[in-house]
Amino acid sequence: MEKFKKMFQDKNRKIENLVVFLVILVITLIIINKIIKGDNKKETKNYSNAELATTNSNPIESDNLETRLENILSKIEGVGEVSVLLTYSESSKIVPIYNENTSKSVTEETDTSGGTRTIESEDIQKNVVTNAESNPVTGKTIQPTIEGAIVTAKGASNSKVKGNIISAVEAVTGLATHKIQVFESKK
Repeated sequence: MEKFKKMFQDKNRKIENLVVFLVILVITLIIINKIIKGDNKKETKNYSNAELATTNSNPIESDNLETRLENILSKIEGVGEVSVLLTYSESSKIVPIYNENTSKSVTEETDTSGGTRTIESEDIQKNVVTNAESNPVTGKTIQPTIEGAIVTAKGASNSKVKGNIISAVEAVTGLATHKIQVFESKK
């Protein structure tokens, strides 16, 4: 530590020593940066939104709302055998988690006549986060909106039963009553 102090006490060598110190510091930072970036380099696969969206004709296969509705409606007094068809606005979508890197730079230029110009640029890199098996990590799944319902039931000729069916479907789907159609099925 004494040697270090002596180096900076000599006024003639003070600037030289400071420059050498700064050069060593910059080289050290560059080496550390290269080491960190080398560890972070992994093969990344870019997934398009089309690849992540599902294209099932019945978007809620796992929870199959139609089957669950048929089961519950058939238990209502007077309904009998029932079939349910739900229509959707689109298929479900899987929303992945993205790793986003943003870098901004501002450059200020001065020309010979004294005018100045400021240039701002922004670089955004967006990559899908993947797990160990290179599958995308999903943040959430957006379920489609139910647009309408058709119900056929043996007891639908009775207005009270028909009203109960409409109320039950409305409660489960959140549809307005004019978007729920109930018909009597064949005997």
